[in-house]
Amino acid sequence: MKQKGDNSRRRFIKQASLAALGLSAPVSAMIQFKAVNAMMSAPPPPPFGNYKALVFVFLGGGNDSFNMLMPNTTSEYNDYATTRSNLAIPQNDLFGIAGNNYGLHPNLGGIKQLFDQGDAAMVANVGTLIEPTTVNQYQQGTAPIPVGLFSHLDQYNHWHSGRADQRVNVGWGGQIADLLGSTNINQNISMNVSLSGSNLFQFGNQTVEFAMNQNGPKLPFYYNETWGNNQERRAMTDSLLAHNYSDPFQKTYADTFRKSIEASIEFEQAVNSLPGFNTAFSASSISQEMEMIAKTIAVRDTLGFERQIFFVQHNGWDHHDDLLINHANGMQEVNDAMVEFKNVLDEMGVFSDVTTFVGSEFARTLTSNGNGSDHAWGGNAILMGGDVIGNNVYGNYPSLQINSPQYLDGGVLVPTTATDSMFSELALWYGVEPNDLSTIFPNVGNFHNLATLNTQNPPMGFMTM
Repeated sequence: MKQKGDNSRRRFIKQASLAALGLSAPVSAMIQFKAVNAMMSAPPPPPFGNYKALVFVFLGGGNDSFNMLMPNTTSEYNDYATTRSNLAIPQNDLFGIAGNNYGLHPNLGGIKQLFDQGDAAMVANVGTLIEPTTVNQYQQGTAPIPVGLFSHLDQYNHWHSGRADQRVNVGWGGQIADLLGSTNINQNISMNVSLSGSNLFQFGNQTVEFAMNQNGPKLPFYYNETWGNNQERRAMTDSLLAHNYSDPFQKTYADTFRKSIEASIEFEQAVNSLPGFNTAFSASSISQEMEMIAKTIAVRDTLGFERQIFFVQHNGWDHHDDLLINHANGMQEVNDAMVEFKNVLDEMGVFSDVTTFVGSEFARTLTSNGNGSDHAWGGNAILMGGDVIGNNVYGNYPSLQINSPQYLDGGVLVPTTATDSMFSELALWYGVEPNDLSTIFPNVGNFHNLATLNTQNPPMGFMTM
């Protein structure tokens, strides 16, 4: 016969187990086992002796990025205005860049200044591809097409995995962490830090993200509260986690839960010791999340990090309706967050050590659906960093005229630059060896000669290596 105390204990264990799923460090026993096997089978790479961080800002929903970066010469702008009809932004409202050949959205004034001073660049018509593809090849079915083209979920996954040819369960940020994560002194906190929860981009074969929100990692509430019986709950949890379990899965889970708590406490203590920044951040969620990234970078030496990868997902870009107003509001939030982040990195003296890139799963149709736009393919991305060779638009900006060479029916543009090219250059800058690029991005050889691809001969040339 079960005793009342047994039921209470079982219920508490279940609650504690669920709480662990919301913690910041890895919670998968299988991942822990694979990590141990990986460490035993291969020596860790040597320390780099410097700090670098990648920050991926993902605009979830499909950013209408041909209203972010527009042509600004007379003939090309007229093509844009004709094709976009009631979605076109007046030319006089654009911020001219790159010799006035292009224009930025009128709410990107801060990005324009960063661009002009060489701290930001744009990548034109970038998207998921398996191999170089033309409109005719697409229409004739003679080129392989990304799986689930025009689907939010599939294109999201391709941007995060670097695999447009199939659905996989590991991301390219996670694979980089698998290769380089052991260079960090701190092995309690993952080098992959997410401000947007679990995500494919940062999930590797031996790596998961350290997840938190704009206020930092979230411990079980009874670890920070002394009221009621919370101290007893904490003591009971600590006792359960300290138990010497004979079952390997129970032991791994308990060890992982304990390390999660220890990592969260370690992180909280480091961040809480920081003095405030002189840079002020806006109240929007993306600005607050970028501030927390800045705080994490500020304690990199305290926590023992040479390499970190950050992820922020800023949703709300699926503008099938009311595009002009909603898109303008989103552009303002991105503009402010990027400028604030640049300013705080300058304040810390690490702007050249951090590269930020802003992308979305796809752009949107050039043609209007009445008051908005629909799912498309190739779009434009933003790069920012001290090692970015700024004041440039990279890739081939397409003609926006209906029936132009890259134009598909319905206002969709076939990408002229593969995400593989952009991601591979970021990976090379970050410290990935050229020989490892084809492992992380198996299709990159369809776009570049792998035998000659290296830091001296990068895929696109937008980074100082």
